Amino acid sequence: MNLFTHIKSLLSKNEKFCKDNELFKNNVVEAALKLDTELIKLLLTDNKAKETFFNDIEGVMIFDKVKFQKFVSNKQFLPDSYTAFKNKIGLTANGEFLTDAKEVVLDFPYKDCVLEGGQTKEDQKRKEIFWNETLAPDDIDRLFEPKAFTNWKKYDKDGEHEVTDISLEDNLIIKGNNLIALHSLKEVYRGKIKLIYIDPPFNTKNDGFKYNDSFNHATWLTFMKNRLEVARELLTHDGVFFVQCDNNEFSYLSILLDEIFGRQNFVNVISVKSSTPSGVKTSHANKKILKSQDFIFVYKKSELLLNPQYTKKEKWDTHYMFYVRENKLLKLVDVLKQEKLLENNQNIKHFDVNNKNHKEFYIKHGDNIVRKSTHDNKEIKNICANEYMNKIYSHKGNLYLNNDMLQPISKSIQIVLDGQKLTKDISNLLCDFWGDIDFQNTQNQGGVSFPAGKKPEQLLYRIIDMTTKPNDIILDYHLGSGTTAAVAHKMSRRYIGIEQMDYIENVAVERLKNVIEGEQGGISESLEWKGGKSFIYTEIATSKSEYISSINNSKESNQLLKIWDKLKKDECISHKVSPTKIDKEVKNFKDLDLEKQKHFLLSIIDSNQLYVNYSDMKDKNHTITDTDKDITTKFYYL
Repeated sequence: MNLFTHIKSLLSKNEKFCKDNELFKNNVVEAALKLDTELIKLLLTDNKAKETFFNDIEGVMIFDKVKFQKFVSNKQFLPDSYTAFKNKIGLTANGEFLTDAKEVVLDFPYKDCVLEGGQTKEDQKRKEIFWNETLAPDDIDRLFEPKAFTNWKKYDKDGEHEVTDISLEDNLIIKGNNLIALHSLKEVYRGKIKLIYIDPPFNTKNDGFKYNDSFNHATWLTFMKNRLEVARELLTHDGVFFVQCDNNEFSYLSILLDEIFGRQNFVNVISVKSSTPSGVKTSHANKKILKSQDFIFVYKKSELLLNPQYTKKEKWDTHYMFYVRENKLLKLVDVLKQEKLLENNQNIKHFDVNNKNHKEFYIKHGDNIVRKSTHDNKEIKNICANEYMNKIYSHKGNLYLNNDMLQPISKSIQIVLDGQKLTKDISNLLCDFWGDIDFQNTQNQGGVSFPAGKKPEQLLYRIIDMTTKPNDIILDYHLGSGTTAAVAHKMSRRYIGIEQMDYIENVAVERLKNVIEGEQGGISESLEWKGGKSFIYTEIATSKSEYISSINNSKESNQLLKIWDKLKKDECISHKVSPTKIDKEVKNFKDLDLEKQKHFLLSIIDSNQLYVNYSDMKDKNHTITDTDKDITTKFYYL
């Protein structure tokens, strides 16, 4: 008797598990998982079952329920079962084939945590703070409470002003932790953002965003997940989300986005030619395939309506060989020669899309320049075969001649982005590969220097034009050099930009001031941008920033010890830290090098105490001005 038959015979002694030679697999598995006493007693009565499914630990029999469950679930209990796997090949999740399980999710360390990610300098290294969603819900709730804002300023063509009022029509630039800022924005802008575009750190280890955690990859995913979840809440029902990345995190980010937005809301991945092989790069061509593209994931909130984008055709389409004049079909080449656009010895192939005179002609006469194409409309064919034989027939805006539809070239004339210019021209519909935008010469755009990844204004123009209309709200919470905000400003869209790095005032804010003054870089000339409009700048209020600044700027250990003497008397120390114990170990602290001493002091500050909650901003311990309190209150009542 094989083991399967033996155990089945044993289980048949209890009708709950087996009756009339039919084994109730689900009941048996459930009983095993619950350590059901009837099942355990039954198995312990049999030596073979004890030897197979129990471990003897110093006289105590321990039931191996996992082994037993696998045995019972083994290939539908066939006597010749030598494998636990089904007679099918495919991907599985939690033991189920994806076609059965319907979905797959990405698991990674810290997925159940919130990563604060609050560094403010590119070269800063600090131990990132994780809050576990189950173990620290109160800390997370406090972290995500609406925050107070300070240092409000308004910029327009007349310079900098105090902010006295604020409305939803105002453009907004926020300095501070973008996770904290997003949760504060949620109070006002939930369901109001039409487009979110972000160009986050690519996790290349060279992108200026330095993690200290040993799980660099998982830390990045947690960082992204926390922000994506709240960002989705901000989108309108027909809102669209764009996130740019390279191949470092492409696959994992794809699954994460599916999980947050839903696979059904995936739109496409746009490949963008972001570099060309030249210079030092080519010296590595014998060791690796050189990178030349970035990827932009596109997801919708629920509904989607796009404004299609086009690229300029580089060659004349010689299928457009005919010209409609006075209800007659003429050869285009004859018309062009009559108009002296072609010499008598030239043919239609010499019609040049880049020739100014030729271009003026086909734009002006686009409805008359046609090509023939077949059609299947039997009613039209019948009319043309009888009443309109060899005559041009017009029906519902279309022209027909016998069995042919006459398609005008005007339907192929669109506004296209040609280099830095927008022009009306013969076009191709743009799909999911964008290889026509120059990423290499953006250094002067906006009048600010930002060598670490400034995006071309042409890229943002195309994304914004594709998905929004004037006065829609656009959000970029990795603002960087401010390209998204600058282009939105020129295109009469409202915008919100968030940046936590200290360079925000010297880069993004300066760039937007230049835009207001009418700078002519990027797409300014094409949009006939002359300057004007305004934006408001503000910062998330921090209560203990003086400690952080003092710690980071300290030059010697004695300075840090003085800071510690003040710090231990303050409420901003984490409740998990015992000042008395630290004082007893002060000798060990002195033995650390200066950077480790700084790191230690920064790590014991309760991050929840770094930000001033809106509900606490009137507390006398916070030095927030009455003006800042007033504008913050107005902001949350928009």
